Amino acid sequence: MSSDIRGLIASRVAKELKNGDLVNLGIGLPTLVANYIPEEVQVYLQSENGMIGMGPSPDEEHVDSDLFNAGGNPVTILPGGVFFDTALSFAIIRGGHVDITVLGALEVDQHGNLASWSIPGKFTPGIGGAMDLVAGAKRVVVAMEHTTKKGEPKILKDCTLPLTAQGRVSMIVTELAVFEVKADGLWLTELQPGATLDEVRQKTAADYQIAAELQREEETSAV
Repeated sequence: MSSDIRGLIASRVAKELKNGDLVNLGIGLPTLVANYIPEEVQVYLQSENGMIGMGPSPDEEHVDSDLFNAGGNPVTILPGGVFFDTALSFAIIRGGHVDITVLGALEVDQHGNLASWSIPGKFTPGIGGAMDLVAGAKRVVVAMEHTTKKGEPKILKDCTLPLTAQGRVSMIVTELAVFEVKADGLWLTELQPGATLDEVRQKTAADYQIAAELQREEETSAV
């Protein structure tokens, strides 16, 4: 995935964060969200290895080998940041205190189910903390590329891989679109810059409804 695509996805997810939110950013692409949080928005970034108060990723000259997130990547800590053990970290997560968690995914389906840990034919160490995060967070946002490296859809009618959690995904953000999982199903609510409804249709295997404003834009452009 190119840095431009990663940045596009991460910057859109950052717009979902609100003042005072306790936020957990998953391994990989989701960690980039920290670099796009607006200055006027104060959130508290939590890492399950025992930190609250992380800042943007450090440049090479300011890496502290004692500061790293759950994925082993270097991080910064803001004034007032705190450190604690893993037991307390997961008590925070399982206790429902995380307002929003952002994770990557292998598959997401139209029911809000998430598959993020098991790849057929490859060894995986286990489901990890994602199961707790998805179950415990008040809101779950998936940040991922719209298709696999082979061009196959990752947003499906039903997940085919072992699930991380059922019905917990609130929003899906890709380089093409933003989807919301609502009580009446999956909704396409936004197109990313340069994306079209036709392209989203071709690369999405799930059933979904299109927000009225997007339908009007399509009708207008067809005239």
